[in-house]
Amino acid sequence: MSQLSLYNSLTREKEVFKPITPGHVGLYVCGPTVSGESHLGHARPYITFDVVNRYLQFLNYKVRYVRNITDAGHFEEEGRDATDKVNDKAKLEQLEPMELVHKYTNLFHWGMRAFNTLEPSIEPTATGHIIEQISMIKKIIEKGYAYEVNGSVYFDVKKYAANYPYGKLSGRILDDLLETTRALDGQDEKRNKVDFALWKAAPPEHIMRWESPWGEGFPGWHIECSAMASKYLGVQFDIHGGGMDLQFPHHESEIAQSTIVHDHAPVNYWMHNNMITINGKKMGKSYNNVIKLTELFSGSHPLLEQAYHPMVVRFYILQTHYRSTLDFSNEALQASEKALKRLWEAYEVLKQLSYTASKEGINETLNQEVTAICNACEEYMNDDFNTAKVIAALFDLTSTINSFKANLLPIGSITEECFNVLQATFKNYLETILGLQAIQASSQNGAMDKVLQVLITLRKEAKQRKDFAVSDQIRNQLMEAGVILKDEKDGTVSYTVQ
Repeated sequence: MSQLSLYNSLTREKEVFKPITPGHVGLYVCGPTVSGESHLGHARPYITFDVVNRYLQFLNYKVRYVRNITDAGHFEEEGRDATDKVNDKAKLEQLEPMELVHKYTNLFHWGMRAFNTLEPSIEPTATGHIIEQISMIKKIIEKGYAYEVNGSVYFDVKKYAANYPYGKLSGRILDDLLETTRALDGQDEKRNKVDFALWKAAPPEHIMRWESPWGEGFPGWHIECSAMASKYLGVQFDIHGGGMDLQFPHHESEIAQSTIVHDHAPVNYWMHNNMITINGKKMGKSYNNVIKLTELFSGSHPLLEQAYHPMVVRFYILQTHYRSTLDFSNEALQASEKALKRLWEAYEVLKQLSYTASKEGINETLNQEVTAICNACEEYMNDDFNTAKVIAALFDLTSTINSFKANLLPIGSITEECFNVLQATFKNYLETILGLQAIQASSQNGAMDKVLQVLITLRKEAKQRKDFAVSDQIRNQLMEAGVILKDEKDGTVSYTVQ
C-alpha cells in the first residue's frame, strides 16, 4: 500500500502526509461569503475538499473538518471608507444583515446537499467569533506588528517581512507589491500600502459594528479565519484548503497573523484548487459570466443550453485534477452527463451480478488486468487525490462488466476474490469517496405525482404564452422544494435533489 502524498502549495512539492496527531486530521477550508448566491466557481473547492474529507475518513482518519461562514468583514482594502460585502448587499436588498446572511446561508447549504457533500464537523461564523478576533489583534499589537490609526488597526507587513518569509505561499515579492499596489482613498493612514486591516473603524452609516478597544468597528476578513481555525483546530493543524485565488492576500495574511500570535506557522499543508473558467476567462461578476447554482440546475442562464443535474456537475468537476484549470462549456457538461450515465449503468449491472465458476477456468491475463486496475485506484487517490485517474480506471473496468452482462465473458473468467474486489472498488470509489449518486427521475406516487404533472403543464402553458415570470416562478419554487425540472425534446423531466 502506498502512502498518501499531497501537493503542498507552501513548498510547491508533493509531500507524504504525516498528521500532527496519529489517526487524526485537522482540516480547515475557507467557506463562502454569504452576501449572494453561490455559483459554479464556488462549487469546485467545496466538492474538491469534500472528496479530501471523504478519502481521509476512508483511510480511517478521524477528521475534524472546519468550514467557516463569512457573514461580516469581507472587504477589499479601500482605506478608511471600506465596507464589507454583507453590509453593502443588505442595504441593496433592503434587508437586515443577518436576514440576508440567513437567506444566502440556506441557499449555500441547499446547493451543498444537492452536490451530496458531507457536512463539516464545525461551521463557525465570523460574527460569532468577534471576541476571539479582538483577542488576536491585541496580541499582534502587543508584539509590535500592528498599529492603530483613527480607530482602525493595521498589520505591519513591512516589519513582518523583515523577520519572516512574507510571500512564501503566494510567491509574491514585497518590493514588487510596494511598487504595484494601487493608491486608494484613505491609504494615507497606513504606514505602507501593503498593510492590511485587522479591524476597521465603522463610519456612521455602517450597519454591522461591534465594540472594541479601538472604538466601534468591524473585523478584517483575514483575521476571521485565523481566529476560527486556531480555536477549533489548535494553533497548528494539518491541512488548510481553498481556491487558488485566496492564496494572496487572504492565506498569506493568515500565515502572517497566526505566526506572530503563536510564534510559529499555523498550517503544515496548504492545498489550493484551480479555477473554473468560461472561454478562458475567470468566472466573475466583472465578466458577466457568473452562473449561479440555481441557474445551473434549472438551465435558466443565457450561457446554458440545458439544465444540469448536480451529480453531473460534481462528476464534471472530478473528471479534472483539482490543481488543473477547468474550462466550462455546454459540450463538456453534456459529455459528463453521458459518461456518468454509462458508468453508473455499469455499476448497477455489477451490483446485480453473482459470482459463478466457469467451465473454461480462470483467464489469468484478464484476472491480473482487473486486479491491477482496481489496485491502481488507491495509488491514484494517494497521489494527491487524483480523481481524474480514478474515474478513468473505473471506465477501463466497464468494458469487462458489460462483457459479463452480455455473456461475452463468463464471470468465472476472473477469480471470486477478484470479482469481490471489483464490486468493492466501484462502491468504495464511485459512491463513498467520489460521493456520486444515481440520477433518478422523481418517483412520486398517486396524488403527489399528479400535482407535479399539473405544475409541469401549467409551466408549459405559461411558456407558450410567453409568461416567463410565472414559468420561472413555478420552476424556482419546485427547485426550492428539491424538484428540478429539465426540459428535453420529448417533454419536461423532473429530478429530485435531497
